[in-house]
Amino acid sequence: MTSVAPGDAVVIGWPWCGECEHCLTGNPRYCDQLGPLLAGGGRSDGSTSLSRGGEKIHSHFFGQSSFATYAIVSQTSLVKAPRGIDIAKLGPLACGISTGAGAVFNALKPGLGSTLVIYGTGAVGLAAIMAAKNTGASTIIGVDLHDSRLELATKYGATHVINAGSTDPVAEVIRICGRHADFALECTGNIKVVRQAIDSVGMLGTVCLIGGAPAGAEFSADHLSTLWGKRIIGMLGGESTSKKLISGLLELNAQGRFPYDELLVEFPLERINEALSASYSGEVLKPILRMPH
Repeated sequence: MTSVAPGDAVVIGWPWCGECEHCLTGNPRYCDQLGPLLAGGGRSDGSTSLSRGGEKIHSHFFGQSSFATYAIVSQTSLVKAPRGIDIAKLGPLACGISTGAGAVFNALKPGLGSTLVIYGTGAVGLAAIMAAKNTGASTIIGVDLHDSRLELATKYGATHVINAGSTDPVAEVIRICGRHADFALECTGNIKVVRQAIDSVGMLGTVCLIGGAPAGAEFSADHLSTLWGKRIIGMLGGESTSKKLISGLLELNAQGRFPYDELLVEFPLERINEALSASYSGEVLKPILRMPH
């Protein structure tokens, strides 16, 4: 172990094999072994760190099974954080927050004067809005069904917001932009919203899908308008590497330019059901459980 030392604060990021073509070319989010490493229940060699009576225990979810006070992980998954940082604020950077921000920084890369619409302004979408504020995008549109979330979208950088419960979002995007948007980011996983995101961009526009739909879900797009240079792409985990992405977001946070920590609300473990209810209702965007230790 050379990358970290006892006492270091770390974020446990995504697992990756380090041997396949994608890992070796700097794209570990698309590791050939990603599925088994995330949800296969063990290490890449089939072993597990947990057993009972000599029998393996299905574990290592997301390469870590960190819903505990201790976790056994690969050092390649770790990202060292600056000393003195509140480690309770680091967990969300491993996936949701970095996914939203990374989609903007690494996949869409909006240029000066471009227009971007973000469907779904929960924690992931708000992270994307914060990221977009750090780009050259001049029009940043947040779309949601909840006015409270749209208020937060405005607070964190959206130049316009749309309540899709009372307004046709596609028509409103076109009205705001004066044409179709250059970029759209779909954060909900709702198939109806996926189509709205696709229809919101025009020729040479790019739609990035990051919301998790149910397994087997399918979506459709208008064939003719897609031929006009429209790109529909999927993205996992913000792309790049955990070290580069998370370290960069922490730097922006320290400069006051990416205040993702304002979305977090802490709950002790014994209030886990309350935390879940607050998350489901939308009262809390990103609940954090404090484990006893």
